[in-house]
Order: sequence, then C-alpha cells, then structure tokens
Amino acid sequence: MALEIERKYLVDLEKLGTLENGSRIKQAYLSTNKDAVVRVRVKNDKAYLTIKGSNIGVTRLEFEYEIPLDEANEMLDKLCQKPVIDKTRYLITHENHIWELDIFYGENEGLVVVEVELSSEDETIILPSWVKEEVTTDARYYNSNLMKHPFKDWQK
Repeated sequence: MALEIERKYLVDLEKLGTLENGSRIKQAYLSTNKDAVVRVRVKNDKAYLTIKGSNIGVTRLEFEYEIPLDEANEMLDKLCQKPVIDKTRYLITHENHIWELDIFYGENEGLVVVEVELSSEDETIILPSWVKEEVTTDARYYNSNLMKHPFKDWQK
C-alpha cells in the first residue's frame, strides 16, 4: 500500500535566503471528490498521473505513475479542470528531511508553502527558522482546493 504522510506550513521567504534549482510544475485535476482526487502533473520534461485518497489525519493513500509528456499536456489542455496550478518547487534539506517549497503563480500568486514527508504521523521534526505556521489540516491549502478557490480570492 502506498501511503503519503506529510505536514504543510506557510513560509517566511525573507528568512530563507537564496533558492536554487527549482522545478516548474503545472498540474490540474481530472477528478476531485471527497474520497479521491486524480491529478495530472508536468514537472520540467516529465509527466505523472497521481491518485490520492482522502486524508485520515496527515496520512492518505497515494499512487503515482509516469505518463507520456505529450499526453499529459493534452489532458491539461482539454480534460482537466481549470485553472491549472502553476508553481516552482525547490527541494531544501534540513535536519535529515527534504522539504518541498512551492512558490505559486497565476491565480495563486503570493502563496508560498512547504511540505515535509514523514515516515510516521508521530515522527518528530525540527522546524526550520523560516517556517511560520502549520496549515496541514486547513483544506484551503490543498492544491485541488486552490484550483476551485484560488489564493487571490481569499478574504484577508
């Protein structure tokens, strides 16, 4: 069984410093419902189809398959719900974990989040100084919800 256990946080970019070697990601959803989402993602020159189950705590089922790039681009263009999520992802190593930092563009411009995958829900992690606030259980920050309710439309 493929499980994803992750925590998500907001980021203070001013405390972070220089970011290097980011990967541009465009992704959108073929299906979103309470039990599962089906996502198409293009990351640089590779493409993936991902199925994620609903969260139980910070854990959920996740299955990911590489697919042909031209087919993924056609799915993004013709089959997926809009808008497409557009972001750059940076991988940052901190205290034996790889943190995936996403800077969003387009409809979600201004949003910066970081995720860290864990080996168990109770695993202890040391937060980097640039982490501001945990948003793991705030559904507004799920990429599938950012498509339906973009960051630019949120009430401040």
